[in-house]
Amino acid sequence: MQNIPPERQRKLRTWTHAKQAYALKGFGKSGEEVILLDLASNDYLGLSKHPKLIEAVNQVIALDGVGAGASRLVTGSRPIHQELERDLASWLGQESVLLFPSGFQANLAGVLALADRSTTVIADRLIHHSLLIGVKASGANLKRFAHNDLDDLERHLKLCNNKNNQRKSLVLTESLFSMEGTSPPLQIMARLCEKHGAQLFVDEAHALGILGSDGRGLCHEISEPITLLSGTFGKAFGSGGAFLASSKRMREHLLQTCGAFRYSTALAPPLAAAALAALHLINENKAWGIELQKRANNWRSRLSQAGWLRPPGHGPILPLVIGTDQQALYYQNKLEKEGLLSIAIRPPTVPEGTSRLRLIIRRDLPDGTLERLLNVLEAS
Repeated sequence: MQNIPPERQRKLRTWTHAKQAYALKGFGKSGEEVILLDLASNDYLGLSKHPKLIEAVNQVIALDGVGAGASRLVTGSRPIHQELERDLASWLGQESVLLFPSGFQANLAGVLALADRSTTVIADRLIHHSLLIGVKASGANLKRFAHNDLDDLERHLKLCNNKNNQRKSLVLTESLFSMEGTSPPLQIMARLCEKHGAQLFVDEAHALGILGSDGRGLCHEISEPITLLSGTFGKAFGSGGAFLASSKRMREHLLQTCGAFRYSTALAPPLAAAALAALHLINENKAWGIELQKRANNWRSRLSQAGWLRPPGHGPILPLVIGTDQQALYYQNKLEKEGLLSIAIRPPTVPEGTSRLRLIIRRDLPDGTLERLLNVLEAS
């Protein structure tokens, strides 16, 4: 809750999904019911309330119950886990997939599998907190390169080679940065890692289902090998849980050594069922990601025409950088009074002086949403 003012925390905890998939309802300060149009969540394709996901969940609950009850290596493994891992690996073009209860856990496990005290980790300066915690837990030597700056990355890679490290260095990045909306040139990055003998771990959490060929993420068409990629089901897939995708050899290494997998209760079967149903829907509706990108780029152009700095990138995350904490909170409250929910993102989540509204474009937003947003912003 670090980005929500204390006086609003209790209020926001009351929000629940309204009947409309794109709206949230709750109670205002005077106790009246309030409906807000959601421009903040990561349910990019609006699948969290899709009938097919709900049907899949109900079927698995009737068969297997709600929780897995134990780790995958004890009694927690279910056929739905294996089916999801198989179909997802095929869709991603990867040899294997291993499921985890959360994206934070998957990223932590991935870094610990690839790094130890003898490893130099070279990470994009804006990578997710979970990856940084993984580096800290591994004891690796952390180096940071400027955001999406491949010249700076190569400088660090050359320094690692000059030190003749016995263990390969590890490069960490995201395919779509959650607070920036930007993407690195992954093909060139993968070539640099291959050239300098470095491992590459890519967090695809926000790209899957939207970016890349048929929404398969930006790693899918890269010719050079990627050591490990992570993804989550709590965003475009409308469910919960996460995974690591890799070679079969790496999967076996994770099974044998990864405490985050071995000693955690397995992903809840209903969430796995919902993720599998979402995977099939995304695969059957290949235009969804393209259409969402077109809509997002139209929003970018209209915001730029209205005098705002054009949000970078091509995906559904549009950061509207405002400046100070107070200014960002002012716009958040202004939007909320007009029925629009967009949370002010402030330090330490983003650097000082770059507080922002993180606007999210979703497939199920009603027509006219952009005009409502622009009217409020222009009147401020």
